[in-house]
Amino acid sequence: MDLDYSDLFAALALVFVLEGLLPFINPAGARKMYFQASQLDDKTLRFVGLASMIAGLFFLYWIR
Repeated sequence: MDLDYSDLFAALALVFVLEGLLPFINPAGARKMYFQASQLDDKTLRFVGLASMIAGLFFLYWIR
C-alpha cells in the first residue's frame, strides 16, 4: 500500500471542515454541547473517544 500524502492532507482537511460545521450552523448548541462534554468524567470521555475511533475504523474498512 502506497501512502499518498495528498490523500492524508485531504482527509485532515475534511476533518476540519466537519468539525467546524456545528459551531458555524448552531453556535449556541455547540457551546452547550462543549460545556456538557467538559462536565463528563475521564472514563466516559475515553469511552466516547474509543467508540468514535472504532466507528471511524469500521467506516473506513466498509468504504475501502
